Amino acid sequence: MSSDLQTKSIGLPDVISTSLNIVFCGINPGMRSAAVGLHFANRSNRFWRVLHLAGFTDRQLEPEEARLLLDFGCGITSAVARPTVSATDLTRADYISALPVFRRKIAAYRPRYLAFLGKPACSVFLNQRDLSWGLQPTTLGGSAVWVLPSPSGLNRAFPIGKLTDAYRKLFEAVALPTAL
Repeated sequence: MSSDLQTKSIGLPDVISTSLNIVFCGINPGMRSAAVGLHFANRSNRFWRVLHLAGFTDRQLEPEEARLLLDFGCGITSAVARPTVSATDLTRADYISALPVFRRKIAAYRPRYLAFLGKPACSVFLNQRDLSWGLQPTTLGGSAVWVLPSPSGLNRAFPIGKLTDAYRKLFEAVALPTAL
């Protein structure tokens, strides 16, 4: 497998390669992102801002610069390829049907951490109803699993400061040489 491979399925192209510290896993593409072909393209989504504030990037990247994340040891994928207006439009069956391909992808690229952005996909993929935020006691495809709050602008439970703090904990865990 190429060390700098960008794959495309039905949804958005993955930004992924081997030897990454983290692959951020969005639930599924929003309609705006799907329309322009870019991850987290909706201006109300706080992903790019939070990545920078938490220390993952040296400046705030724009959605069209997503491939630069590879230079920072990070990648992006989606749990479910099908775009929707809201992630709540997905059914359990959508997640279950996406799992085999997702599992193979993560096993092939094997990032140190797989960071789910929100609990829905992770809950189904790990078959666990009650997940806590942060590091999970299990792996998926050989990668440690971390659950982060969704950066969606619709997620009012996490203002920018709380969101940044949650992402910074992952950033700090990755920086620790004995994190795994």
